[in-house]
Amino acid sequence: MTDDSESPMDRLWSEYGSLFYEFDDLTLARWMSQTLGQIEGRAWRLSHPLLSAYRLAAQVGHDRQIWFKRLVSHPSAYPVAECCRAPVLPLFTRDIVDTGLICQHCSETVVPFGDLPKELQASIRAWSEQYKIQHEVAHWDPQQQELVEDYDETCEEAAEVVETLLVQAATELVPQILELYPAVIWEDQDECLEVRPEDLELPR
Repeated sequence: MTDDSESPMDRLWSEYGSLFYEFDDLTLARWMSQTLGQIEGRAWRLSHPLLSAYRLAAQVGHDRQIWFKRLVSHPSAYPVAECCRAPVLPLFTRDIVDTGLICQHCSETVVPFGDLPKELQASIRAWSEQYKIQHEVAHWDPQQQELVEDYDETCEEAAEVVETLLVQAATELVPQILELYPAVIWEDQDECLEVRPEDLELPR
């Protein structure tokens, strides 16, 4: 029975995740552990298909408390998260200064911003302040919109700056976080400004 309170995207996400609900606990634990081993040593886009699949599995695993059951050993490079006792797999988002790095298993803060190295904090804070200015353009009220000649054009200009900032995060900030953790995920879109993953051109 469909929950009318769910958005179409929530229903689609639930449909995608149904596969992992069919796994027994041991199969699910093995799949997640093996996938963690495969993604180790790299920074990953949030939109990457493998990471999307892992996030679905992680939600099911969290519901079943898979990592508490210790059915399998996770790759040794991953420390254990205090928030949910799952392996630490942090997500870098535009809200990192406020939320810290986000756990991909329970969606809580897995690494508070203040726990990052001081120099890295300074770099991220400077980046975040620039990002916030551009992102807020998408949320201007009618009075603020009237202050510019063409609000749509202003949004497009803000989106272009955000694309540059996201690439900067991926190439300059996230690699420094990767030195601290075995794998890192970074948010590669801004839905409010209609910046999509395919809009970001990373150096090869």
